[in-house]
Order: sequence, then structure tokens, then C-alpha cells
Amino acid sequence: MTRNGQRLLMLIDDEPAQRRLVAAVAARGGWRTVFASDGEMGIATLGTQDGMQLDAILIDSWAPDADAAATIAEIRLRRPALPILMLTANGSVAQAVAAMRAGATDFLVKPLAPERFLTALEVAAGGTTSGELRPLTEKLTADLGFDEIVGSAPLFRAALAIAAKAARARVPVLVEGESGVGKEVVSEAIHAASPRAKKPMVTVNCGAIPANLVESELFGHEKGAFTGAFERKIGRFQEADGGTIFLDEIGEMPFDAQVKLLRVLQSGEIQPIGARHTREVDVRVIAATNKRLADEVEAGRFREDLYYRLNVVQVTIPPLRDRTGDIPALARHLLARITRQPGLREMGITDDALQLLAGYDWPGNVRQLQNALFRAAVLCDDNALTAVDFPQIAALSGKRIASPERQEGAPGGVTLFKPDGNLRQLEEIEADVIRLAIGHYRGRMTEVARRLGIGRSTLYRKLGELGIDNAA
Repeated sequence: MTRNGQRLLMLIDDEPAQRRLVAAVAARGGWRTVFASDGEMGIATLGTQDGMQLDAILIDSWAPDADAAATIAEIRLRRPALPILMLTANGSVAQAVAAMRAGATDFLVKPLAPERFLTALEVAAGGTTSGELRPLTEKLTADLGFDEIVGSAPLFRAALAIAAKAARARVPVLVEGESGVGKEVVSEAIHAASPRAKKPMVTVNCGAIPANLVESELFGHEKGAFTGAFERKIGRFQEADGGTIFLDEIGEMPFDAQVKLLRVLQSGEIQPIGARHTREVDVRVIAATNKRLADEVEAGRFREDLYYRLNVVQVTIPPLRDRTGDIPALARHLLARITRQPGLREMGITDDALQLLAGYDWPGNVRQLQNALFRAAVLCDDNALTAVDFPQIAALSGKRIASPERQEGAPGGVTLFKPDGNLRQLEEIEADVIRLAIGHYRGRMTEVARRLGIGRSTLYRKLGELGIDNAA
């Protein structure tokens, strides 16, 4: 820990704007930031006074003259316990996979969301992984319709029913729920089920835009409108004309920007900074927040008139801990989507792993579950994830997971479901059980038959029918 109780973060990146953003956000959480322009300089810094005091490292995947994975591997070799976060461009799954296999603690996706970044730093410095980070797989998989969203809990289905009904109308929708519950997924489903489905859906993370740039980002500006406005900029509302704009983390929007947003909702017109005339836009607004916006209004942090404009239809998504019965099906579904990404392969998940996952309370909700599955899939060398592949979740749950003996040809567990979430055929499961028994009882066929509750002759017949070598 650095002087005055501050913790020390090293950012490996040569981009000045990114450096300023990271330093400003980190300072809000009590961190001081030092910089290295490339991986070589970052590794050299480890031997300096600042390097000895480091509490975490953030590496931008575009850091020049450096293979980020090689840099991570070298840092991990020199400082085994130092948390290393990877900042990757949206869509760079292969980079994230390589980084995590090289020893990265976790990864973040650009554009950098301040609250998620601070959470990531706190979690990394604490030596755990909460999964509050935004996995790359959220943006690489196809959008889901309402019929494809997994979950059967009554509160969750009720929320989806309200969202589906609202999709057909033009009215604004406010989606509330804790971080990671799937607010963006539901918002995308609303857009996909609306008459605007063939038009763009533009996403804006209100918490990731500096306060002085919010108006320009949302409504655009003319060339020369202010210092640094070297060219005309089209705002996000104009980009979404005819479609939907999704205002994520709306509770983080500065008060001044709230006034301008209210004016647009009332008039249906935008006026770029420096423009002489307004422009009419036809945009459907969906806003989302992990806060209870009514409480923000009462505290004076959010405009009451804007709240009522946005809250024509309210959809409240329950946290995952209130629908634990959905976790097994949701885990299989997420894993199937994750393992279709470049650099990964299809795999199943065993019942012991599903039982472990279902017994955890998931403070980071679906995002945390997905991140845990992603991490496990990246690091697993077998054909199915077992409870052993989730050591962080086991530790956070206070459970001890015995490592199974993985013998040649003997799986560490029996997978009941295919990667697509459907049950495997009975004869495939039966063959796996027999192989498991043969491996467990070290080929003693009399004991195998006795434990399976069948005769030796029946066992040998099944070996022939199922094509199992009795040395399996």
C-alpha cells in the first residue's frame, strides 16, 4: 500500500486519453496510478520502488510493442500473487482466453465502465474473483428473444411478461435490477420484439461518459462548437433514429444532462451543440439502472420529472439468489454459448458442478455466473466441467471439493446433459457409468457388477453392446 493509505495500480498503455480516464476513476476508489507505455517498461518497473509497492496491474490489450499474454506470463512468473487485469477490445475473445491462460486474474471490456472497474480492483486486491466484470461473451453471442431467455421462476417470468407486453408499444421502459441480472438482455429482447426490430438499437453506458461530454455524446455537436471539436459529430440519439436507444446506468447521468434528456423526451427534438436548428428524431427509450431510481429521486440525485417520463413501464428483474432453481438450466445454456466462441471447444457440466453452482448466492448475479463458467471453460482440459473447476466459488461458499482421480479413460463425473442443454441418450449415460465403475474399482469386474447391481454375464453383455473395452 502506498503513502497516505492509497493503493497502487500500474497501467500498461500508451494512450493518453485512456491513461487519464483510468487514473481519474481509480482515484475515486483510493488508488494512485503509475504508467508504463509498453510491456517491457512495465516488467522493468517491477524492480523499482513503485513496482515493489504495486497492488494491481491493468494491461491494455493494445499496448504497443508487446504481446499482452507474454507480458502477463512474465509478470506472473516474477510476481505470482499480484492481481493482473486485462483491458480488451469488445469482441476479442481470443485475446481474453490467451490472457487468462497466461495468468491474468480477470478481464474488462472497453469502453471502461467506472463502477465495474472499481469493483474489479476491489475484488482483485482482495484476492477473490466476484465475476462482477463484464464477460466478453455478453457481446459475442446473438441477441435472445423472450422465448429463448432461460428462467422459470414466477417473479422472473412475470417481469418478462411485462417486458414482452411493453415491447409492442412506443412508450419508454425503465428496467431495474441489481448489477448482472440481465437488464441489457431483457432490453434487447424488448427491441427485438418491437415494430422497430429492423432498426438500430444503440447502447449508451451513462456511467462511462465524462460529465462534460455527455451532451455531445447523446446529441452530437457541430465542427468548432467548442475547443477540440475538430469535426462534426453525430450523437447517439440521431444514430438511433427510427429505432431504440438503451441508456444503461441511467442513475449515473449528471444532473445537468438529465435536464437536456428530459427536454428531448418532451419535444422529440435534439439540438447538437453549436447547431442553429433542432432536429426531430423518432427514438424509443429504454433505460436501466442497478439503483432504485425512486430512492434517487427522494435523495435529490435524480430529477422527479425525468423519472416519471422514463418510468411509463417498469420492469424489475429479480436477483439470481431469488431464483436458484433456474441455475442448472441457465448454467448449461450459458456454457453452450460460451464454448462456441473462438479458442474454446464444446464441453458439458457434471451434476456435482451444477449442485455447487446452485448452492451459491451469486452477489454478481447472472454476469458472475457467466464469468465463472467462462473462466472454468478456458482453463479446463477435460470434456466436462466438474466442481473442481470452480475453486473460487467453492471457497466463497465455504465448501471443500475433493479432486477426483482422473485415470486414463475414466471421466471425473458423469454428464447428463449435452452442451446444448438437452439430455444425452440413456445408453451414452449408461456407458459412462460403466466406464466410471471400471476405473473406480480398478478393473475388478466382479466388484463392478456387484456395485452396479447386475450379474457378471449381464455386465459383459453390456460391454459388448455398448462397445466398451473392459480395460477402460
